[in-house]
Amino acid sequence: MPASLEGRLVVAISSRALFDFEDENRVFEAGDDRAYMQLQLARLDEPAPPGVAFSLVHKLLAFNADGAERERVEVVVLSRNDPVSGLRVFRSARHYALAIDRGVFTRGESPWRYLRPLKANLFLSANEADVRAALAAGVPAARVYPHSARASQRHPHEVRIAFDGDAVLFSDEAERVFRSGGIDAFHDHEHARAATPLAPGPFKPLLEALHRLQQQPAPRMRIRTALVTARSAPAHERAIRTLMDWRIDVDEAMFLGGLPKGEFLREFEPDFFFDDQTGHVEHAASHVPAGHVAAGVANPTPDAAPLRGAQP
Repeated sequence: MPASLEGRLVVAISSRALFDFEDENRVFEAGDDRAYMQLQLARLDEPAPPGVAFSLVHKLLAFNADGAERERVEVVVLSRNDPVSGLRVFRSARHYALAIDRGVFTRGESPWRYLRPLKANLFLSANEADVRAALAAGVPAARVYPHSARASQRHPHEVRIAFDGDAVLFSDEAERVFRSGGIDAFHDHEHARAATPLAPGPFKPLLEALHRLQQQPAPRMRIRTALVTARSAPAHERAIRTLMDWRIDVDEAMFLGGLPKGEFLREFEPDFFFDDQTGHVEHAASHVPAGHVAAGVANPTPDAAPLRGAQP
């Protein structure tokens, strides 16, 4: 029988998201890919340091070794790297005992189109154009901030993931109302529709996949999720009722009413945090691993005019 990834949580990840290749990337961005290849070859036996999403990948892969009858998680390297430089990626993975044996290396070309045959549940990359293309294709995707703080090591048997709400787990419907009409219009809109579930956002499929993984017996590994949102009462009710309608639980919910999220995330200690607003991601990144979801009204395409009231 041919190999299949059916039934697994599939994470596609770029080499810069998994490992710290920032020194090498400066050579790549200078436009000299031959020099980049030579540098990677010269460092072939030198394991790359862990990158911003390393902890997330390491813990998710641990579900496969946790008494499972079949593998539950698949991690695939999906990279603009060249195949030669890919040698170092696989050697570094082996050094850290990461069970990663599949990869696609495109030497500068966008790799996002390979997400479809992989049926990926998540794509993490440092390249914004690739992330936007993945989101447009319906794949949950985020641009990692490579210089983010690294994940805490205090929860070795728990995958911790934090999500923003509007334009991430939920649609950007309410965010559009806020940007066009202000905070009072937003609260009126959400209060009037408290019993009406919000439409799904780009990361609902990932939350569903994590929920399925969470339901499978795993003696040692657990998943803990958090909703971290600028919403406050009374707008909190619609968010909670939406999750109830989806029959998906989150372990923690923080309705911060516009307070900076970073300090709260520092206390939650996630392996990764997803938000659609760059300001929130930049603040969070000084405390935890963070990624930008380039979706919704906060992230117009370059030729689109922003809505009235949108922040510049």
